Amino acid sequence: MKTDTLTRRTLLGSLAAAGACYGLAPAYAAASAPALVDVHHHFIPPFWFEEVKEHISRQGGGRIVPNWLGWSEQRALERMDQTGVATAILSISAPGVWFGDVVQGRRLSRETSLYAAQLRQRHPKRFGFFAALPLPDIEGSLREIEHAFDQLHADGIVLMTSYGDRWLGDPFFEPVMQELDRRGAVVYVHPGSPECCSKLMTYVPPFLTEFTQDTNRTITSLMFSGQLVRHRGIRFIFSHAGGTIPMLAGRIAQLSTSVPQLTAAVPDGVEAELRRLYYEIANSANQPAMAALLSLVPATQVMFGSDFPLVPIEATQARLQGLALSAGDLAAISSGTAETLFARIRG
Repeated sequence: MKTDTLTRRTLLGSLAAAGACYGLAPAYAAASAPALVDVHHHFIPPFWFEEVKEHISRQGGGRIVPNWLGWSEQRALERMDQTGVATAILSISAPGVWFGDVVQGRRLSRETSLYAAQLRQRHPKRFGFFAALPLPDIEGSLREIEHAFDQLHADGIVLMTSYGDRWLGDPFFEPVMQELDRRGAVVYVHPGSPECCSKLMTYVPPFLTEFTQDTNRTITSLMFSGQLVRHRGIRFIFSHAGGTIPMLAGRIAQLSTSVPQLTAAVPDGVEAELRRLYYEIANSANQPAMAALLSLVPATQVMFGSDFPLVPIEATQARLQGLALSAGDLAAISSGTAETLFARIRG
């Protein structure tokens, strides 16, 4: 496959030579520098969009919202400049790269990661990226983990909350979790629509309410399967302020104590496990959601996310500024937490 200006061979050769040595300028390198690190920032390769647009339409309740259509590299950079985003960590959006075909899933995973790596190579101070995996294809996913980290030097991996009717705590995914743990990977988890529940209300598109519920399901599955305890090396980031988890954390913690096998899976307790996770705030920078999240975790576990281009960056930015947070909490959420998690963007 050829990318816009570089062949795959040229891209891999230059990335291998550069290794992990090229860095991103610190967000506060100059007074005029943008101050945000956006960890929920999508890129939409034209080849990917053309191949999956029917799935996007179903996810959107039978339509494709216009924001899917206007993405470009230049527009992304312009909007970042206009809204004060120093660095965006790119990820492919739901519905992801898996649609039941192994060959297609492996190809889309590889091609989208190469495309993102090219964007980062052209703009190393502005872009990072999470590489996609073709789950539930375990063998293909293990290959992509190796390629993403060893060849492309990805900043992390993006996973969907569920694949079919399997959530991330399912034992089926154990080989992938073991490898991500071994590498100490950052894993960004983006919600999707599981087969069980995406058509429960046909008049309500899944992204409206189902996405946040599926984030809850996958966090709960990771906790009570013991995956979070077994794989401490994985640094998980969950979208949309953790979905419904902050509001239900107390209920889950209290009622799970009546089930011995659940209690055994979280020896430090439910809330201690939830406090070890990271969260970003796309579509969630409102008073009720943020009050719940910040009562569960400190701001040093919270990051800025916009959901661009599907949601304007300034939507989350303006709401964040209106929350009357302390200067320290605002700085942590805006960029400080991300700078501690991603070595390349640390000052």
